[in-house]
Amino acid sequence: MMLEMVMVPLFLGGSPWGPPRVIGAIALGEGMLPPPPPVDLTVVMVAMVIHFVLSVVFAAALAWGLGRVSHGRALAVGAVFGLGLYAVNVYLLPSPGVFPWFAMARNGVSIGVHLAFGVLTAWFYGLWAGRRHPVAA
Repeated sequence: MMLEMVMVPLFLGGSPWGPPRVIGAIALGEGMLPPPPPVDLTVVMVAMVIHFVLSVVFAAALAWGLGRVSHGRALAVGAVFGLGLYAVNVYLLPSPGVFPWFAMARNGVSIGVHLAFGVLTAWFYGLWAGRRHPVAA
């Protein structure tokens, strides 16, 4: 989420507070979406909790999938996982009307941060699991 908060203003010209509002709206409702006031600490804290919990769940799922993957393929699996997570978040969740505002995240920044999540999670899992450096394999 922090990476997206940096990249949205740099590459899309938007507010860094947009991503937390999109995530926070899961629990707080659509009224939290942009363009209300730029900084709302309640929204940011709720978004951080939601994002942290979901990130841990998704990281655990990826780690389970990496259990039998060779060192050289861990980063590729992480990249595919991140892109799959992006597809679910911005194409599947908004389509049946569950979180329709997630469709606004269909952009290159969102692709990049989901890709970074998958690759970095795979890389750190490889280090944590005591494997050789995933890039060196």
